Amino acid sequence: MTADRLVRLPGPDGRRAPSHAQMPALTCVALALLVLSLLWGMVESRALPGGDPVWLKPAKFALSFALTFGTLALVQARLSAGWAQSLTLRVTEAVMTAAFSLEMIYLTYQAARGEASHFNFSDAFHIQMYQLMGVGAVLLMLGIGVFGIVVLRDRDVCLSPSLRLAIGVGFLLTLVLTLLTAGVLGANGGHLVGTPPSEATNWPLLGWSGTVGDLRPAHFLALHAMQALPLYVLWRERTAGPLSRRHVVVAALGWTALTLLVFVQALSGRPIFPL
Repeated sequence: MTADRLVRLPGPDGRRAPSHAQMPALTCVALALLVLSLLWGMVESRALPGGDPVWLKPAKFALSFALTFGTLALVQARLSAGWAQSLTLRVTEAVMTAAFSLEMIYLTYQAARGEASHFNFSDAFHIQMYQLMGVGAVLLMLGIGVFGIVVLRDRDVCLSPSLRLAIGVGFLLTLVLTLLTAGVLGANGGHLVGTPPSEATNWPLLGWSGTVGDLRPAHFLALHAMQALPLYVLWRERTAGPLSRRHVVVAALGWTALTLLVFVQALSGRPIFPL
């Protein structure tokens, strides 16, 4: 074993060393920010030029961060102590914490000012902050990928072989597919492909376009591969017993194909489901 893995090892009684991971704390912070954004949005009447409430974006990002960090926390709790407390994950957590902090501070600042945080190119400051958020998003995705590789390398992880593979592959799919969809979304200068008519209708709650191409559904599928694939395998294991590696790979390919199909459909200017 490398020195990186020997930072902490299970004690002689076989129990794992206590974890000092940051992911549970980050999950709680994200949930607190979600609650605060929702509460403040209930008494805030301002809206952005597109019509969205000013506190909607911070709330949506806080929810997404809570799901991401909560998933990472659950997985990290199953790692062997050597990996859970490794320098690799400590550095990864620190980088993700910094990126998360930058993102939420800027989103909250912009919401308080009543200005858009994304695709705001009104002056040099907003352009620079948008670019910094892009760097932070890439670092967050790379952090998820690091967790996925660690799960695949940890031979003492407290997971079934099929669930271990599903988590590792799911995390790496989130990294690759999100960088693809988010990269195109950023280069597009917005989430719509095409110009919706004045009487355009959108999906309830989600807000996805029902009349023109919208890159957000593919981005959503890409981002949540890290939850979808493990949850599917966990459900199948509990209902049908142990799964083969082939079954997991087929499920991963299916999710990838679905994401790319929705992505290509959006690029062609067609909504995922017309309304």
